[in-house]
Amino acid sequence: MNTSPFIIIGAVLAFFAVMLGAFGAHALKSHLSTHYLTIYQIATDYQMWHAIGLIMIGILHQQNPTHVLRKAGWFMFVGLLIFSGSLYALSLTGVKALGAITPFGGTALLIAWLLLAYNAFKSN
Repeated sequence: MNTSPFIIIGAVLAFFAVMLGAFGAHALKSHLSTHYLTIYQIATDYQMWHAIGLIMIGILHQQNPTHVLRKAGWFMFVGLLIFSGSLYALSLTGVKALGAITPFGGTALLIAWLLLAYNAFKSN
């Protein structure tokens, strides 16, 4: 059985969530305002939760490789990059226009979760 790419991607993203979280808590604490530090923390939290979601999708995809699970995995991956990526960029640069990108990532994450739910419903 081949390992699903979503397990690998999720594990790598979880690694970076821990690393970036530690970097934010230690190195950035004295350089960012409380407002931007909170935004940075939201990015790391969402990254970790959705990295775990990707691993879960990957495990399910290995057991039953459906088109819906594959779409869910890619929506979650791209959504996470856009959502957390835009929040990291916003918090580090202070460019408020970057916040306008975040909802696109959030929408992709919502679609991923709905696809996962649909796949579970369809399997029953």
